[in-house]
Amino acid sequence: MKVLRAKSAGFCWGVERAINLARDETKAGRKAYADGPLIHNNQMMDALRKEGIREVGDYKSQSDIEVSEKDAEDGVVVVRAHGISPQRRQYLKSLDMSFKDATCPDVGIIAGKVRWHAQKGYDVVIFGDPDHPEAIGLLGYAGERGHVVQTKEDIDALPSFEGKVAMVSQSTMFSHEFEELAVYLSSKYPDLVVFDTVCGATKERQSDLQWLVDEGAEAVVVIGGRHSANTKKLAKLATTKNRPTFHVETAEELDLDAIQNYDVVGVTAGASTPDFIIDSVCEKLEKL
Repeated sequence: MKVLRAKSAGFCWGVERAINLARDETKAGRKAYADGPLIHNNQMMDALRKEGIREVGDYKSQSDIEVSEKDAEDGVVVVRAHGISPQRRQYLKSLDMSFKDATCPDVGIIAGKVRWHAQKGYDVVIFGDPDHPEAIGLLGYAGERGHVVQTKEDIDALPSFEGKVAMVSQSTMFSHEFEELAVYLSSKYPDLVVFDTVCGATKERQSDLQWLVDEGAEAVVVIGGRHSANTKKLAKLATTKNRPTFHVETAEELDLDAIQNYDVVGVTAGASTPDFIIDSVCEKLEKL
């Protein structure tokens, strides 16, 4: 079997940066506490726990953090690549621990655009998943002027804006969907200010999927956690390419009976999937 591996498969630079920042703390002898899962991959989280990186809080970065006084003495709370709201930042800094911000710089740029425009009187529309920690964090920078949408129906349900309107995107959303909704919103507000804030790594991952198809992939394997938003989106996008799509977390989940019917298989992975899992999947496929 010929296996085509997408160049963009695996960690994006923001996720890798967050992991390295947390690792730097443990190497220095401190205890690192991630505000929610540092990475949306169960296998990688298991590996990080063995390195002394602990998960506290919750997925949405909204619950209180409980760390004993003894552990807090040499503890560091680490903000994930997804970023957090200003209110959450204030709460984390009030804890008796050191503070380490591992927010992806790309997300930080989006937060800056949201905050600046909200302060200037704009209503800010965010294309994103309202339950995703990045969208929750961005919404916090808009105050009462923030609105999260996913569909045209969500846009229709928005209040009527009387002033200026700006639109951004959660960094991991589909580019074509953002463009479509931006056009739709601009039909209601012709002076809409649009910022294409889908990150480069996400766009590259989406274009690499088309590359796999163009190179002759008869089926596509998408590797990543089932609770990883960007991996689920990647798997969803793969199904639109008219290719059988297999979403797996590990090599053990491969449906070999079904996959062995194809001569060329494309492999890609979400931004939170470590190389050791991608390698193991590719090796297992190449042996077929």
